[in-house]
Amino acid sequence: MRNNEKRKYYRNDSKGFKRERGDFRDNYKDNRDNREELGEAIYGRNAILELLKTDREIDKIFILAGEREGSVKLIESKARERGIPVIDAPKEKLDRLANGGVHQGVAAFASAVEYVDVDDIFAVAEERGHAPFIVIADGIEDPHNLGALIRCADAAGADGLIIPKRRNAAVTAVTVKSSAGAVEHLAIAKVANIAMTIDSLKKRGVWVYGAEAGGTSVYDTDMTGAAAFVFGSEGNGISHLVTEKCDHIISIPMHGQVNSLNVSCASAVVLCEAARQREMKK
Repeated sequence: MRNNEKRKYYRNDSKGFKRERGDFRDNYKDNRDNREELGEAIYGRNAILELLKTDREIDKIFILAGEREGSVKLIESKARERGIPVIDAPKEKLDRLANGGVHQGVAAFASAVEYVDVDDIFAVAEERGHAPFIVIADGIEDPHNLGALIRCADAAGADGLIIPKRRNAAVTAVTVKSSAGAVEHLAIAKVANIAMTIDSLKKRGVWVYGAEAGGTSVYDTDMTGAAAFVFGSEGNGISHLVTEKCDHIISIPMHGQVNSLNVSCASAVVLCEAARQREMKK
């Protein structure tokens, strides 16, 4: 095993994360008067209930006119407790804000996510008292799949997700919806270069596993200890350079007629097996 590099972590917000002022946040402020037209709304009852549990700034919440039953009533109550304006809206407006997504009668305006530094993911692991458990997305272009990956990562107990700034889906309203609110509970870092980031992780004692065809079975691979798991794009998988950077290539045994799984399905199998092994080793 590599020696862990001791670092001092700096945190400067209410969640304990060092925040990055990304392009989205800047654009969000610059377009304060027309962001409804940009379609960057968060929508769906579960997504907004999870959003309300955080300290993130929420400008306003739209609720379908006349809809005040069940979880929608709870959303309104929590919003008013925080002083967030609640506005009745016709179905046509909510449809437009959700850009064709299933809004369930509610939509809100807030930044889609606040990115953290990779250091903060290590800090999360340190605070939880276990070896780092990290997920890396390499070129996942479908925001629905990215949202599903975030949901799987959170469910498996991962400490954070790393995504590239280019050639990868960003965390948008669609991603938030697809994650079923999990994006509110997972530290997400955006980096300029995945390959260089992997090199940095290795120097800090993290073993990197790439999920690709032709590798060792996940059920025959020791995935305990400090680990990062890389999942590639829907069509091309993990890039060649990133594959070369991985310590191990792991695969899911396939017993049917298809030879691969969607990245969201594959990540669920791999990350839950890793979580099982880590739990058994305690």
